[in-house]
Amino acid sequence: MAKKAQALTGVSYVMPVLNEVEHIEAAVDSLTAQDYEGPFEIVLALGPSIDGTNAVIDEMARVDPRIRHITNELGSTPGGLNAAIRASTYPIVVRVDAHSVLPANYTRVAVDTLERTGADNVGGIMKAQGRTPFERAVAHAYGSPEGLGGTQHHTGGKEGPADTAYLGVFQRARLVEVGLFDEDIKRGQDWELNRRLRATGGTVWFTPELEVVYRPRSNLRTLIRQFVATGIWRGELARRFGTANSLRYFVPPLAVVGTVVGLILGIVASSTGTGWLAVAYAAPAIYALFVIAAAAVAAAKDGLRSGLWYLIVLPCIHFGWGSGFILGFLKLTKNITAHTGR
Repeated sequence: MAKKAQALTGVSYVMPVLNEVEHIEAAVDSLTAQDYEGPFEIVLALGPSIDGTNAVIDEMARVDPRIRHITNELGSTPGGLNAAIRASTYPIVVRVDAHSVLPANYTRVAVDTLERTGADNVGGIMKAQGRTPFERAVAHAYGSPEGLGGTQHHTGGKEGPADTAYLGVFQRARLVEVGLFDEDIKRGQDWELNRRLRATGGTVWFTPELEVVYRPRSNLRTLIRQFVATGIWRGELARRFGTANSLRYFVPPLAVVGTVVGLILGIVASSTGTGWLAVAYAAPAIYALFVIAAAAVAAAKDGLRSGLWYLIVLPCIHFGWGSGFILGFLKLTKNITAHTGR
């Protein structure tokens, strides 16, 4: 077995960490429990956490020498990823999120797929799973067409080339060749990196065999912050890279504009007696019915309490993401780098 392990390619797990005391142990434990028999290291890039995260990591590193930690001087996700990649040593880089829990076969399947396909990056499904009624409502939105659009890295699909991939298992040489993650992009940096990999002749590969458990935000405040920031950066990327963006990214901002304008015009109609303008109420009414119907489906699947939360969660995701997109696309935010979604 020792000879077999030596023959397998070494793997470096890289993870930026900031204020993740609730999730970090489960995330790291899922790495040390991998059934991949090749050599590996875990490199954690630590931001200035204030919740005790770094003390937990210090203890894990003391117990297991395969776990190393470095300082993430920039404090951002792409800055931490790049710092960890530069500090790593093995030819295959596995990006890990502190909210993710990798199944035991993840690395073995990913490395096999990289070698079989010759891809530069391999990714799979982000399977959001909640533990509370609120988290289950958020998880339902991640995997549903009315939530995040039902894309293949949320719901699955056929194996093959893709525009982007969740997390990612990379050929280190190609990461270095294209310049690593863009540290000026605080959200959506995976999509942008995969765009460069493809633009330089590389392949991003999706396989449904890779399924990663993802823990959603646990309260409404952090959920809204996450999606406003995500929307702002998606708007920024849509403006920067134009036709490289799918049309589905424009649906939430259009829905926000249509609903808000319809509501305003309807109020104007009611206050001025302009009867024909009252038809504008149709837009917010249709949206409300859409949310209620979606919540009924969520309740049937995840329970009544999750369904009730869905009545709040779904509009918060739509309006947070959509309004953020408008701010980013039109360059209306004063300090875009401050929006990280944490």
